[in-house]
Amino acid sequence: MSRVKRGVIKQKRRRNTLAKVKGYRHGRGAKEAQARDAIKHAGAYAFAHRRDKKGDMRGLFQVKIGASTTSTGLSYSKFIGSLKKKGIALDRKILADLAENIPETFERVLKSVA
Repeated sequence: MSRVKRGVIKQKRRRNTLAKVKGYRHGRGAKEAQARDAIKHAGAYAFAHRRDKKGDMRGLFQVKIGASTTSTGLSYSKFIGSLKKKGIALDRKILADLAENIPETFERVLKSVA
């Protein structure tokens, strides 16, 4: 059987692995075994935190809407409840954007609910 030299492929794999962990601290940015482990963990955290980010944004939307509704004396929960009763189908992302960037339009939504 003929001899196979794998130097080029091995170096390419190592180079690609270390390129993915560029900037990582301690041995994870320089040692191949630790780098592979760091890549696996980073991928798992990235997957989980993409889901967490959606919840974080929803919380931020709720805070923005609540801050705008309390200035008129209406609580966040009563405002959302009134929207559902009236059948106004605006989601929290749109309402938060209106409250922050176009307050006149948000005031009209508030008046239509109250």
